[in-house]
Amino acid sequence: MQIRTLRADEIDCRVQSVKQGKNDVGAVLLLYKDARADMKILDETFGIFGWTREHIEIGGNMFCTIKVRNPDTGEWIAKQDVGTESNEEKQKGEASDSFKRAATNIGIGRELYTSPFIWVLLDKGEYYEKDGKLRAAPSLKFIVSEISYSKDRVIDKLMLKDGKGQARFTFYNKEK
Repeated sequence: MQIRTLRADEIDCRVQSVKQGKNDVGAVLLLYKDARADMKILDETFGIFGWTREHIEIGGNMFCTIKVRNPDTGEWIAKQDVGTESNEEKQKGEASDSFKRAATNIGIGRELYTSPFIWVLLDKGEYYEKDGKLRAAPSLKFIVSEISYSKDRVIDKLMLKDGKGQARFTFYNKEK
């Protein structure tokens, strides 16, 4: 059974850091998936009765175990991972993170680990300085507009656009 790769509309971008270059300012972007994409793909792949999840606290850390049923044998297979706190809601963020990490262990979204390094030049107004550190403006948004993968599930084409629909990053692996 093959778990499908993520579609462009199931992948989000976030600014990891904003840095001063020689003559310009840029941002390092990261690709990630959210828990809704994981649940959707689990439903598509295993059916709504073919998977389950459980959260438990171990040593003060939130763990999630996802169990999926092999449709051929009926055997349940379990994958588990731990979450980290979010800046927003501590427990909810930790539970969501542990679920997303366990889903990656099942195989959902592993292809995101093959992402190229993403550096986007920023225009004035897309960043600001606070306490001596450059930060992304709250209004700065990027979306994955196109993505494709090699037969080995490696990202071979990626295009990101900003909130105004302007292409800001393009990657194409010519060794396809």
